[in-house]
Amino acid sequence: MTNLIQVSDAEKYYGKENNITKAINRVSFTVKEGEFMGIMGASGSGKTTLLNILSTIDRVTAGHIFFDGKDITEMRESKLADFRKENLGFVFQDFNLLDTLTIEENIILAMTLHGHPKRKIDETVDQILIALGIEDIRGKFPYQVSGGQKQRCACARALVNNPRLIMADEPTGALDSKSAQTLLETLVKMNDQMQATILMVTHDVFSASFCKRILFLKDGEIFNELIRGNKKRKDFLNEIFDVLSLTGGDRNAD
Repeated sequence: MTNLIQVSDAEKYYGKENNITKAINRVSFTVKEGEFMGIMGASGSGKTTLLNILSTIDRVTAGHIFFDGKDITEMRESKLADFRKENLGFVFQDFNLLDTLTIEENIILAMTLHGHPKRKIDETVDQILIALGIEDIRGKFPYQVSGGQKQRCACARALVNNPRLIMADEPTGALDSKSAQTLLETLVKMNDQMQATILMVTHDVFSASFCKRILFLKDGEIFNELIRGNKKRKDFLNEIFDVLSLTGGDRNAD
């Protein structure tokens, strides 16, 4: 697999002069195309900041981030909106669906904003509704469906334009355990069958155990890394607990 993202000595500071907080401190790592990678750490470890600089919502103070070989830290603001539109898909904890549109219309809107022709939109939306198991609620409004169904709609919306990278920020945070498991299985399916590259920030050990690789942050630095390989998910889960006990994180951290 080739590197989709290369982070090189990234730093992010907040504040001025004698009151500077290092949110991210000389972080370097890569994300390969087709990976399902998790980022974990205790509250204040820098994981949300890291997601923000990777998604170009925020800028690094120092260092570089390369996306498919291009240095996105050097891009002008006018280019960054196009970069996000062409390359990134987002899944948030609070769904971010439009209540006045049906489940299907929420997904269609994402494609319409990209200027796809109607025939392609209809075909693609049909395929993705079926693939994510929400074709039976396509005509319902968000307030008429469960949290898990809303989040699968959000996944469909993130995936529908075939982004190079999907960023999931605490995607199970608002879900009950059953819905969370269904969503995580959906993310695995997106990764395995649709070759989606997924980067997920989570504080939840159960959620993280579905990833193929996990980076652990502590005080803005990479503290440890776990690779699942051929391990059973239960064994990987226990490994994650062991590492988090050293970082000061637990399943209730955020």
